[in-house]
Amino acid sequence: MHIAGYDLIKAGKKIEALQKLSIKEKLKWQDAQKWKMARHHYKYNQNYKDKVGGNFPVKWEDLPIMEKNDYQQPIENLISKNYLKSKLYISNTSGSSGHPFFFAKNKEAHSLTWAYIQKRYKDLGIGDYELEARFYGIPLEKKGYFKEILKDWIANRIRFPVFDLSDEVFAKFIILFKKKNFTYIYGYTNSIVLFSRYVIREGINFFDICPSLKKIIVTSEICTNEDRQIIKKAFGLPILSEYGASEFGYIGFQKSSNIWQVADDLVYVENDSHQNLLITDLHNKAFPFIRYRIGDIGKLFHNDSGNQYIENLQGRTNDSIILPSGKIAPGLTFYYISRSILEKSSVLKEFIIKQIEKDFFIFEVVSFKPIDDTLLLELQDNVDKYLEPGIRIKINRVDSISRPNSGKIKHFYSLINQ
Repeated sequence: MHIAGYDLIKAGKKIEALQKLSIKEKLKWQDAQKWKMARHHYKYNQNYKDKVGGNFPVKWEDLPIMEKNDYQQPIENLISKNYLKSKLYISNTSGSSGHPFFFAKNKEAHSLTWAYIQKRYKDLGIGDYELEARFYGIPLEKKGYFKEILKDWIANRIRFPVFDLSDEVFAKFIILFKKKNFTYIYGYTNSIVLFSRYVIREGINFFDICPSLKKIIVTSEICTNEDRQIIKKAFGLPILSEYGASEFGYIGFQKSSNIWQVADDLVYVENDSHQNLLITDLHNKAFPFIRYRIGDIGKLFHNDSGNQYIENLQGRTNDSIILPSGKIAPGLTFYYISRSILEKSSVLKEFIIKQIEKDFFIFEVVSFKPIDDTLLLELQDNVDKYLEPGIRIKINRVDSISRPNSGKIKHFYSLINQ
């Protein structure tokens, strides 16, 4: 199957071939592939070559660790010279982890991610293109909106926008679940937990509402044991947690309460001296994700069969936004509020948002230059659009933002009594 230059059939065959390798063969392939990717970018990517220095090292550990701020520059400076930007998949992290930047991916690499996910879901009993209920955000700008709607149509999923998570909206969600034969729910942990609380509070038997539903898959935020219990009580279905990132798509999946299996067909993962996770994309020849410190912490190990796992993964959780009208929205709403500003300027470097009162938010921003009135007005417009009118905002430009022990910024903090 070819979609806009993405050869999913070829990618699927490659994933199947990789997964048939013995552990010894897989480790040998992975070691060769990581070096192949590093040498490729050293040859074709001047920015990465400058980072490495004049001599390409003999030891893997002597290659530089790439930080998020290494990528905070015009994307044209970072694309390997044997690729054209117009022929690549372009996206951005948009600051959901507080550290925004653009990145590129060659279509072969992106196809392999899709194929891996399809294979993973098939192993879980979810067939190709079964109907997905997607609890996710969506850009409200016209171009971005219709692009996501098209992707939803191709992937056979119906989006449940999470900018408003009030009971009135949840009631509309229930009506849609009654009408459609959804196979699984996929989306932000926080949003699914809030919907689960509504289901429990209203005494809804979800099997009667949507008997076709098989699985709940949560992503983007860590799913705590408490979250898992709430979701289980609401739906009575298996709950699966994914570990991914915009930059890679898929990194791994949860095997037990604190163990995650690495998607070693796609990425090579290692620890630094402080158990920070360093990730190398094994297929992306367009952009140098080599020994990239993603901002999460976890202890790596191999089991007796040789599979790689992450223990005690520490990622991010997000508070919920509660507004004067009673409307509830996930903290990740600010991903979308910040996205258009990021796309139109190169001002933002790092930021977090704190809710001080129900109608008052403070943005703590590290920026390359002062935030001018134009960007402030645009930010206010986005807050009005994605949340509700009447919200007061303030921008505090700061030199740095203190980080939690996990090393990853929690993007939104609620300081009000909920």
